[in-house]
Amino acid sequence: MDRQASGALVPDVTLDRTSPVPLYYQVATRLQQQIEEGDIPVGSRLENEVELADRLGVSRPTMRRAISYLVERGMLVRKRGVGTQVVHPKVRRPVELSSLYDDLLKSGQAPRTEIREFEVRPAPDQIAEALGIPFGSEVTWIERLRYAGDEPLALMHNAVPVDVLRPRREDLERNGLYDLLRAAGHVPRMANQTVGARTASAAEARILDEARGAPLLTMTRTAWDAGGKAVEYGSHLYRASRYSFELNLTS
Repeated sequence: MDRQASGALVPDVTLDRTSPVPLYYQVATRLQQQIEEGDIPVGSRLENEVELADRLGVSRPTMRRAISYLVERGMLVRKRGVGTQVVHPKVRRPVELSSLYDDLLKSGQAPRTEIREFEVRPAPDQIAEALGIPFGSEVTWIERLRYAGDEPLALMHNAVPVDVLRPRREDLERNGLYDLLRAAGHVPRMANQTVGARTASAAEARILDEARGAPLLTMTRTAWDAGGKAVEYGSHLYRASRYSFELNLTS
């Protein structure tokens, strides 16, 4: 029986049993790191929970909770008759003032951009109000489909005031918008951002390679530079099956 059929041998993990961090979380984060670094390949099937628990020296409930944690985060999937299988991990994006392009680069996801719309047009009233510019002011309107590797991840719409930046189409295909804003001297420093969710329309599902009615994450953002000038408005859709926002909270 080959390794794929019998279950992938998970590399040993080092656990700190004196740490206040729960053992299940230590196991889960070590396994997540091994998946993200390719030590446990996408598509492989893990040993069963009993074997893993015995080999890693933890209780079965601890192992089961660690596996459930990774299932919830989209790293693993349980399939009846198959077992626990490694899937493409979700892109987890921290909720901070950064661009998706930058975040994909940092996580080794090989971003690629398809420009679907690119034109200078009068800003709709809602967008002009968000940017704090006179109604009818000209903005560069951009619709982009952002890929992680060969897989579509996000459909993004942005409006940039023409007195802030006049980007070139070819630059947007090769760079993130925030890179271009920084190069123009308008470094985004503050933002108002709203995250939500809804289902995909037929057209959105087709573009994002999802089923009609699939869950999508939504994000709208207006960003300002250090001088208080609005530099971009964005309205983005993300595949919930491949993407999540991550928050670190302290008290």
